[in-house]
Amino acid sequence: MNAIITPPDTLHGCIPFTDISVQDMREAIMQGMDEENKEIERLLACADKPTFKNTIEPLAMSGELLGRATAIMYNLASAETNDELDALTNEVAPMLTEHSNRMMLNEALFDRVRYVKEHAPATLTDEQRMLLKNTYDGFLRSGAALDAAGKERYRDISMQLSTLGLQFSQNLLKETNAYVLHITDEAELAGLPDMHRKAAAEEAKERGLGGWVFTLKAPSFGPFMMYAENRKRRRELYMAYHTRATHANDANNFDVVRNIVNLRREKAQLLGFTDYADYALRHRMAADKEHVMQLLDTLIVHYKEPAEREVQEVRERAVAEEGDDFEFMPWDFRFYSQKIKKERYDYDPDMLRPYLELSQVQRGVFGLATRLYGITFKQNKDIPVYHPDVVAYEVFDAEGKFLALLYADFFPREGKRGGAWMTSFQDEACLAPDNEQPTPDNTRRPHVAIVMNFTKPTADTPSLLTLGELQTFMHEFGHALHAIFAMTRYEALSGTSVYWDFVELPSQFMENYAVEPEFLRGFAYHYQTGECIPQAYIDRIQKSRRFQAAYACMRQVSFGLLDMAYYTLQEPFTQDVKTFECEAWQRAQLLPHVDGTCMTVQFGHIMSGGYAAGYYSYKWAELLDADAFAYFKRHGIFNTEVAASFRQHVLSRGGTEPPMQLYLRFRGQEPTIEALLERDGIK
Repeated sequence: MNAIITPPDTLHGCIPFTDISVQDMREAIMQGMDEENKEIERLLACADKPTFKNTIEPLAMSGELLGRATAIMYNLASAETNDELDALTNEVAPMLTEHSNRMMLNEALFDRVRYVKEHAPATLTDEQRMLLKNTYDGFLRSGAALDAAGKERYRDISMQLSTLGLQFSQNLLKETNAYVLHITDEAELAGLPDMHRKAAAEEAKERGLGGWVFTLKAPSFGPFMMYAENRKRRRELYMAYHTRATHANDANNFDVVRNIVNLRREKAQLLGFTDYADYALRHRMAADKEHVMQLLDTLIVHYKEPAEREVQEVRERAVAEEGDDFEFMPWDFRFYSQKIKKERYDYDPDMLRPYLELSQVQRGVFGLATRLYGITFKQNKDIPVYHPDVVAYEVFDAEGKFLALLYADFFPREGKRGGAWMTSFQDEACLAPDNEQPTPDNTRRPHVAIVMNFTKPTADTPSLLTLGELQTFMHEFGHALHAIFAMTRYEALSGTSVYWDFVELPSQFMENYAVEPEFLRGFAYHYQTGECIPQAYIDRIQKSRRFQAAYACMRQVSFGLLDMAYYTLQEPFTQDVKTFECEAWQRAQLLPHVDGTCMTVQFGHIMSGGYAAGYYSYKWAELLDADAFAYFKRHGIFNTEVAASFRQHVLSRGGTEPPMQLYLRFRGQEPTIEALLERDGIK
């Protein structure tokens, strides 16, 4: 029996991962498309005049099996893939695109949706109005109003983009996995702390090698660039990382990028927009290109000069140590930055690791949610998981009501892409009649996963995190809370189904707690001695938290400029990708350019992810999160009344209303840049 098509009776309807094969996924996807086609046929067969109830609601609720099957496939393709699963995603991606096109380009279906839009009664709730608006706009943005030739071209573009996005990601993962830096001379490890040497030795052992192995995955790459005294090896690893997907092999992404950029531009112009950014930003808080560029320009005005001073300080530090003829390069920046930070603040990221043992960190992060919102987390080893590293938790409300399943997946492995993300295997939706408000009892509760690539434990040392990894944990956990607290009627508006430049608010908001003394003292105990993190260490964190904040901001701005440069193109993109990149982000670049390197071909956020014409969202949401946390600080960072308001007006409401309305309801006023400038020490 196919456990996706006919789910067994499991606790909370959890997915029986161990009983699901790649063939099961394929079978479920095929049947899911067939079932949704029949659901649409039944909807169109309705002889009654189109209404919200007989058209918009059944359309929103269609495709349940298909949604379940594709969630499993795509989530595992990111977190636990293999050649067979990659082959399946490549096979079905164009089928799924064609299936979606067939529905969204169905004239009879669009006519019913348009009729409801034009005759919407005043009795619709705000949430129903939002669903109706999104449904109608979705048809327009999918080509429903095009003529026959336009629809055919739209189909073709969509098919190509679905395949290219997968190809981009798979190429990058292949290039990342293909490279290893194998060191056999211990002298070349000079400067690396013992724990990173142990991790590299473990990596070598797993590969059947002697010595030490370093990879391009964050827990290996980052520490090497920060601590390794061997400049030649730093350069080697830097070049390997920053030239991924540029080589003359079948994992090269240059043509993939050109095709993605051109097809997105063509799609937008086919739909009547000037460029892809114009198309994408109509459904963003920013609303248009002018507001995005205004934000990026404002950040450059405030942050560029301080950032230039920060980089010059690092350059001078390197020259002072190496001599006047030293040519400062990007592979030197983190190494000498860390030296300055260590000397100025007596702060080293690794000094916190003994106090940030993963299980203790997890207790602290979960405990923060308990303190703010009253929810609790209970590990359940009987809930199936998709890899032995994954741990499953039941989440309960303060009243003991079941809220969600949470899967925690912390460590890198070969079948897992880099980075960190939150995802969902099942979203919340209300199962009750319209006259009942959504509650934990009458809603289908979400199944959420937080996926990261933290420092792995070794034979004699548990997983010990840096402050940056703690912040990553809290970031993804913030996204998870957005999904866990969802209490809406329609799945399409649930949890993180919000505008892209609003979705990062809950995640970035949570990061603020990572440097708060009272929070740290609640769980940061030395994994060997049990000693609480010393006040002196907390003082150093506080004093150093603004170190190179301007540089970090300008780095994000440079990515935003690159993104907007690609997606404001109104003519075919034919330029050399590397040359275009250099010109696009030049006014935000602070380090020397290195020939041969290229960010674009690795920039999954804007090529294969959902951030095309949207990378600015991180800074947009940072402005929001700084403003929101300043409000918390004014009333107390653990104030349960303020937390309850944040949960009620922001976290639980999903995309049921325009995001600024939700924020205004919580905050009482629109956000300003002042809190961000103050937090970064710019003001």
